[in-house]
Amino acid sequence: MKRLLVGLIGTGIQGSLAPELQEAEARHHGLRLHYQLIDLDSVASGVEVLPALITAARVMGFAGLNVTYPCKQSVIPLLDDLSEEARAISAVNTVVREGDRFVGYNTDGSGWSWGFRRALPEADLSRVVLLGAGGAGSACADAVLRLGARALLIVDLHRSRAVALAEQLNQHLPGRRASAAADAESALRGATGLIQATPVGMASHPGMPVPERLLRPSMWVSEVVYVPLTTPLLAAAQRIGCATADGGHMNVGQAVGAFKLFTGLEADPARMDAHFRKLVAS
Repeated sequence: MKRLLVGLIGTGIQGSLAPELQEAEARHHGLRLHYQLIDLDSVASGVEVLPALITAARVMGFAGLNVTYPCKQSVIPLLDDLSEEARAISAVNTVVREGDRFVGYNTDGSGWSWGFRRALPEADLSRVVLLGAGGAGSACADAVLRLGARALLIVDLHRSRAVALAEQLNQHLPGRRASAAADAESALRGATGLIQATPVGMASHPGMPVPERLLRPSMWVSEVVYVPLTTPLLAAAQRIGCATADGGHMNVGQAVGAFKLFTGLEADPARMDAHFRKLVAS
């Protein structure tokens, strides 16, 4: 039986369901896959330890790695090459060993699109607001524009990041549809939808990324956080009457893409989604 060693690097990841999802799907394909959590919180460190971790993964024979907050952009200089999508959005969430090279990919965008179409097939994309211009936000921004969003307003605590992401998107996608917004309140006036792509709402980063008063029943809300599955933002949106998509949809979508990159095999999305929901419920 073929064996693979993979893992996840990030902070606050002890609640991640990725090990269960990837290992179970591998068993269905006759593979033995071990998925190791590499939590920076456990050693009170940040992205400064990434060079050592990537070197260790090369030496230890890792077949691949998932990469999450706050490492999706910091890992790029440590890799040998990038996929076209990862290069376009300057963020990596999956690293794959190809021979003696580590190549960076991004399955966040395709994963978000898969989940979004599944959960909100009739969503109005006239005026979309994105919170967060980091790795996950960059992937969602690229994906929603490719789905046909007519206007995308990007909000970030560091406005320079929002400006840089908007310009990057406008350079490689038609129509100059992305722009940086000064603040969430002005951006959300007249918005048809909101994508929440910051860590706020995670079990390790509790809270609301925007005040509840800025939400309206006519808006849809797409959340990236999936631990917990119902974040304070989603709970508020559901109380108000917004259509919502939880972060589980994106999580399963990106996991399906990562599984194929790690193994070369096609995962069963319905099976992985059902397994994910069962794990969350338990």
